[in-house]
Amino acid sequence: MTRRVVVLDYGSGNIHSVHRALQRVGAEVTVATDPAEGIDADGLVVPGVGAYTHCVNQLDAIGGRAVVADRVAAGRPVLGICVGLQILFDAGREHGILTKGLGLLPGEVTRLLAPRVPHMGWNTVTWQPGDPLFAGLDPDSRCYFVHSYAARPSRSLRAAGARIATSVHGEVFVAAVSLGALSATQFHPEKSGDVGARVLANWVSGL
Repeated sequence: MTRRVVVLDYGSGNIHSVHRALQRVGAEVTVATDPAEGIDADGLVVPGVGAYTHCVNQLDAIGGRAVVADRVAAGRPVLGICVGLQILFDAGREHGILTKGLGLLPGEVTRLLAPRVPHMGWNTVTWQPGDPLFAGLDPDSRCYFVHSYAARPSRSLRAAGARIATSVHGEVFVAAVSLGALSATQFHPEKSGDVGARVLANWVSGL
């Protein structure tokens, strides 16, 4: 059965590459600027690139916050990518400015404590046994990252029951997270070759 996926175009994301990557794994994909088109889809994808504040403001400008929150509350799958993961958290702090996120995951996104930022390139990801997002992948699989800020695998995130995958660049950070209907990756699956394709295929197959 083909799954219908809506990629939300709110002016901040690798829309076309995400679109193509999802099509390649068998999804029926629509790119929508109206978040209401994603209400009844099998899956909603929220990509994001650039600054945290800009992404939140752009999403709010089209009324996307409520649609994402309502889908998650109703158990309808949502996938965030890169900054699309970050804005799902309570807040993000960039350049001394604290911006309220969607509050669907506990924690704050802050600058990576690493000798070299941004973290750009391929890196290994460590996930919990049985994580369906990484099913069928080797433990030494590498994914492609481009970011300067990240969430941390905090006690509050674990207490919420989230399934967390991590990576290390200067410090341990959240590389992917799932909680209920919500899944998200800090890495770019659409740029992560066969590994990223498998992650997307796993997500689509679970819709």
